[in-house]
Amino acid sequence: MSAAVDVSVPPASRTSPDRRRRVVVAIVALAMGGFAIGTTEFVTMGLLPDIADGVGVDIPTAGHVISAYALGVVVGAPVIAALGARLPRRGLLLGLMVAFLAGNVLSATADGNGALLLARFVSGLPHGAYFGVASLVAASLVAPEQRGRAVSSVMLGLSVATVAGVPAATWLGQHLGWRSAYWAVVVLAVATLAAVATAVPRVPAAPGASIATELGALRRPQVLLTLAVGVVGFGGMFALYSYVAPLATEATGLSRGAVPWVLFAYGVGGVAGTVMGGRLADVALFRSLLGAVVGMGVLLALVPAATTTGATLFLVVFLVAVAASVLVVCLQLRLMAVAAEARMLGAALNHSALNAANALGAWLGGLVIAAGAGYTAPSLVGAGLAVVGLLALGWSALLQRRETRSVAAARRPVLECNPAATS
Repeated sequence: MSAAVDVSVPPASRTSPDRRRRVVVAIVALAMGGFAIGTTEFVTMGLLPDIADGVGVDIPTAGHVISAYALGVVVGAPVIAALGARLPRRGLLLGLMVAFLAGNVLSATADGNGALLLARFVSGLPHGAYFGVASLVAASLVAPEQRGRAVSSVMLGLSVATVAGVPAATWLGQHLGWRSAYWAVVVLAVATLAAVATAVPRVPAAPGASIATELGALRRPQVLLTLAVGVVGFGGMFALYSYVAPLATEATGLSRGAVPWVLFAYGVGGVAGTVMGGRLADVALFRSLLGAVVGMGVLLALVPAATTTGATLFLVVFLVAVAASVLVVCLQLRLMAVAAEARMLGAALNHSALNAANALGAWLGGLVIAAGAGYTAPSLVGAGLAVVGLLALGWSALLQRRETRSVAAARRPVLECNPAATS
């Protein structure tokens, strides 16, 4: 990593218990932002009927606010990462959280559907850039062999939000009005600002960073292929998740009251997978990425068989969430690696890819349901998308092998002419 922590810390103290404690507190502060972002992203889905009534539109029209947020993520991640390349990392994080706070204040005070659409778009703009910068900062605070766990700890805030933050904010919105859910997120944003300002050390921008350098990542085949794995491979998960409620009630025969528990199983699987993903990535990043894509494809293909009983559906949903979360962490680290000097844009683009995957999976799943294929069909579409993601990953592996051979071939004449270089 080109970014460095505050060099005023004496080297001897960097491995001291006090130093380790400060690193843990800093990463927790970064994860708080992930918790706030995860809460606002998913709480809208749980409160959609209330929001529709509140702004005077039907539910399908109100659903556009979800798309507006996703569009904000897709647009904001590359633009902000490129424009903020030269800014100190802690200052950039604080600015992103201020923008996030403002977007949620606008959401809570929106007086109509148009204003709410704009507010959700603004709320989504800092999403990808925050996770990208926070991941880089977390990775810069630890030894190279611990970077996977550091990045997964930041992502853990997003996973924990699906288990705790979203249900709590949904309950609040149902009992105190949908606006109260966004006000709760505002409180979380304020707490994150205070935590980041006090706990995260100074981390300067990478030397030589510029807009041109960051955008140069988009010319790298490995970056584009890894993004393709995210868009297509992770789209399979969203093909299942988008229609998990009718899958549970119509295909499996569970009651409506069981749906929150199915979502809870997904959330717990997400937490487990995020923790597991960091550890696996530290051991073998590419193999872990490959295993996650293969595992998700197999599990999605098993969903139709799993709908025979509630227990098997719960188990498969849990395991899909584990595989998906391992995939997210490994994609984040892979992009940070292959983007070279444009690490910030690479890390931020992961979330643009995941939100594009959300749109792709939900759209394709809706097509097969509308065609009369039933509520298990989106999972089979998801399995097909995982296969396409696997092909992109295979292409990436072939390119990497060729690049390694080219480097070795270029070095060989030098070593033959200068045997002392090998001593």
